[in-house]
Amino acid sequence: MDGPVPGSVDGPVIGPADPSGWDGTAAPVSAEGYLSVVQATIARVATGQRTAVARAADLVADAIRAGGVVQAFGTGHSEALAMEVAGRAGGLVPTNRIALRDLVLHGGAPVDVLGPTLERDPAVAHRLWALTPVRPPDVFVIASNSGINGAVVEFASLVKRHGHGLVAIVSAAHSARVPSRHPDGHRLADFADVLLDNGAPYGDASLPLPTGGAVGAVSSITAALLAQQIVVEVVARLLAAGEPPPVYLSANVPDGDAHNSELEARYAGRLRRGT
Repeated sequence: MDGPVPGSVDGPVIGPADPSGWDGTAAPVSAEGYLSVVQATIARVATGQRTAVARAADLVADAIRAGGVVQAFGTGHSEALAMEVAGRAGGLVPTNRIALRDLVLHGGAPVDVLGPTLERDPAVAHRLWALTPVRPPDVFVIASNSGINGAVVEFASLVKRHGHGLVAIVSAAHSARVPSRHPDGHRLADFADVLLDNGAPYGDASLPLPTGGAVGAVSSITAALLAQQIVVEVVARLLAAGEPPPVYLSANVPDGDAHNSELEARYAGRLRRGT
């Protein structure tokens, strides 16, 4: 497959393996300390992976031109990435959000199947795949801070087995320090055509505490940044080619609903906007 060597990122690893103020000293446990770490992380994530972001935008733009949909998936807090990609104002219309709750909403599973360890079960990936309205030109964006849980890793393997492009977003610092929970020892990064590092430190939280542990997670912020960079680059490519980009208006502005419904009709049955 095209893209980086599995397990690598474009350019240097973004951010240190331990949370700090990025200048070798720990940032204070305060709103200002958190802001300083977030600002530094954002700067490194946003500027250090331009080539990879461009490759991701190429994959997505090509898929949209071919009539494809962006299939976005994440579990746990990484579901925020899927919500960032699919169905929001200023975002691309041909996007679909895949979530573990689809097993209940669309697959008839009982509600009590949902739980904190469900994402570790590789069999879940096959059930989700069967429920997802996938077509050949679709492209996938999958986020997982650790990149090791069985459902996400197995789902990524299915994406590649069916011949789709895959953009993966992980924490390189975290994923490198923990063993895979997939029975074959694979990680999400192993299947990525384009791999992006969200810059989060090991454990995600960025401000170490004197009593142990840390506070102030950053992965949701930087994953959202990467998602929006990709979307903007996709739109730039479509505009440069003279193609009107299929972009959502806010549903809370006049004529927003009519505009969005007209565009969504082109992808009838392929876009889920459930809770």
